[in-house]
Amino acid sequence: MKSEVLKDKITIITGAGRGLGEALSYGFAQEGAIICPWDIDENNLNRVAEELKKLNRLGRKAKLDITDEHQVKKEIEAIESEFRKIDILIANAGILRSYEITDFPEEDWRKIIEVNLTGYFICAKYTARVMKKQRSGVIIQINSKSGKKGSYWNCAYAASKFGGIGLTQSIALDLAPFNIRVNAICPGNILESPLWQTSLFQQYAKKWGISIEEVKKKYIDQVPLGRPCTYKDVINVAVFLASDYASYMTGQAINVTGGQEMR
Repeated sequence: MKSEVLKDKITIITGAGRGLGEALSYGFAQEGAIICPWDIDENNLNRVAEELKKLNRLGRKAKLDITDEHQVKKEIEAIESEFRKIDILIANAGILRSYEITDFPEEDWRKIIEVNLTGYFICAKYTARVMKKQRSGVIIQINSKSGKKGSYWNCAYAASKFGGIGLTQSIALDLAPFNIRVNAICPGNILESPLWQTSLFQQYAKKWGISIEEVKKKYIDQVPLGRPCTYKDVINVAVFLASDYASYMTGQAINVTGGQEMR
């Protein structure tokens, strides 16, 4: 264990089965939190749950679709029944599909908005019902630098993330009287993530007619601090926002971009 600033905090993490969600699960567990991992992929979910179990930090795992209101409501009720509280929600689950605007399939647009924005809304809605009763809690949305500035070939993703910041600010106002804090984190490009490693590097290399290493250099060169965002960079900020150290912060969208985005 580390500082255990989140000791025994019941923490839901959506999209916990791989990538940043998996890293957040382990990072929060190391700080003493009890993790309730959610993911739509049962194999990934079970793998992460087994690791959390070894750390004695596993709460309830749930295979569910965050866009299904009934599933979310049922699982929130189960967590409340078992643990009598929910301290933290990290709304991390999200998808990205890249097309130029004139080629963007409507079904892909709708799916991205549904998962990234509506899914966040549904999870926050039902978690907040529990937090209001206990008059405490923290909600953190994993947003993106694309929530601050338009993104090339990513209009649906950027729209969902801009909307997520508006939703975060609005929920923060709704829940402030109940001592519930709501913030967003806007990471830069996490080049170690499965999204980049298995998809985006290849897409952009093909689109621009350059090598994957050249794509990587292109994105690193855009960052004033000269390196990509890492899981650890995001975990550090998330732990801070979830802890009492951030007790006077709500409605914020915190950039973790190495200076690439400063607004």
